[in-house]
Amino acid sequence: MKPTIFAPVLISAAVAACSSTVSPTNDPPSPSYTTFSAQGDSLTIAAKLDAFRTALGGNLNAPNAPPAASGRREINWDGVPAALTNVDTFPLKFFNVNSKRGVEYRTTGTGLRVDSTSFRSFNPALGDQFKPFSGKKLFTPVGSNQVSVDFKLAGSPTAGLVNGFGVVFSDLDLVGSTRIELFDGAGVRIASLEAAASPGSHGFSFIGAVFASPVVASARITSGDAALDGTTTDVSAGGTKDLVAMDDFVYGEPQPVPHP
Repeated sequence: MKPTIFAPVLISAAVAACSSTVSPTNDPPSPSYTTFSAQGDSLTIAAKLDAFRTALGGNLNAPNAPPAASGRREINWDGVPAALTNVDTFPLKFFNVNSKRGVEYRTTGTGLRVDSTSFRSFNPALGDQFKPFSGKKLFTPVGSNQVSVDFKLAGSPTAGLVNGFGVVFSDLDLVGSTRIELFDGAGVRIASLEAAASPGSHGFSFIGAVFASPVVASARITSGDAALDGTTTDVSAGGTKDLVAMDDFVYGEPQPVPHP
């Protein structure tokens, strides 16, 4: 009869136990926040947007007003001049240089576009998909479905922090196609917010978050699962991609970054 050998088994178990040990981390917890989310018609979105504004606190600070200690800023695209509308070269720093609201943009694509035709001038098939939430102009990155927002002290190149950020989206059809990621001053992601779908053309969605204090240095927006272009058809019109446009941006007044 072959003898049973126990020692190697015991040694292997001991090695496995040692290798499974996980060292604790000392990373501080992410700051807590309150999420504001809605989907549906313009009245539904307006009600949630008003609640979001109240949570941000303070008043609406006018474009080109100097940095303030409280309040919020808003962008709805309709003040963009005609020369910068319906072209793919919208300036990345327009809303911190030309119209001082403390926002500068980055994109992995080839440019940015503010459009007054619901992108009909860009792609005739898109004109029946998108409806503006306020005014008549909408916004999208070009050559990408992502755009990043960096917050600055209004009218200054100095980095700022906001206590909240939210976006109104137009024609978000598919769950999971659109989100906002928020980052602190060290580039650490502190929130990932998925916008709720509102299937069918001309529906709206809103997603945003408010923190107890200004901690958000930048935001990355993923709008839909593909970039708007001259040929792609939206899923609600029989295509395979969820094409999503953006309208209002609402955020807290950018505040100075605290020094240790």
